[in-house]
Amino acid sequence: MNFALIFLILLIVTWTIKLLDKWVLKPRRIAQYGAQEADTHRSKIVEYAISFFPIILVVFVVRSFIVEPFRIPSGSMLPTLESGDMILVNKFSYGIRLPVIDQKVIPLGDPERGDVVVFRYPVDPSIDYIKRVVGVPGDTIRYENKRLIVNGELVPMKDVGPFVKPSQQAGNPMRYTENINGVEHDLLLLPHQSIFRPMINFPHLDNCSYAETTVECKVPEGHYFMVGDNRDSSQDSRYWGFVPDKYIVGKAFFIWMNFGEFSRIGSFK
Repeated sequence: MNFALIFLILLIVTWTIKLLDKWVLKPRRIAQYGAQEADTHRSKIVEYAISFFPIILVVFVVRSFIVEPFRIPSGSMLPTLESGDMILVNKFSYGIRLPVIDQKVIPLGDPERGDVVVFRYPVDPSIDYIKRVVGVPGDTIRYENKRLIVNGELVPMKDVGPFVKPSQQAGNPMRYTENINGVEHDLLLLPHQSIFRPMINFPHLDNCSYAETTVECKVPEGHYFMVGDNRDSSQDSRYWGFVPDKYIVGKAFFIWMNFGEFSRIGSFK
């Protein structure tokens, strides 16, 4: 659901009614009832529009340019983010974009390796995805036998132990700590081998080569390579290609609620 478009329409409608009342309807009421009684004879529609206009304006500005809430629908980012986590996304970390059309007008920065980013799914832009950036424009990314290699350098990883949370992930996954670009984070790996089956006819797949347990890609300009922390249970750039910059929504930075586990509030870093 395109909330930005919905709020924009509501904003335009309430603002139009507000102006119509100020310049047309109110003068008529003043002429009929007098200045002191004019506002008491406003219709319910006009009353609601005038009352809700500032609220809609604030929500629209905050969601479009400052911060937006999202709910994690799956376990593809375990153990960093769990299904049911409600997170906040910084909308200006990577530049100010015009709402609805998502056109960047003020560049303030670019996604960096290690960032957790919300973006529109390139295969279906109506769906929001969240993954970790592992490759920026110009990088060569190789994922081989469950190890990430960036520009020829093996990303450091150490064993932490089993991940025991059956409600979130089955299959006895192992937990590891990875350090990419100075950002240390945990990830999960299942004991079986991953077999890569890329989607057919997706743009930029000619930049990638695949084998049963290996994928290697050269990240084109204006695009990013995204991977889930739950490496063997995540459909990401290894399967469907790169994320264009125009599809970036913002940088995830905070868990503000999880109704099933209150202790997770504020745990995301």
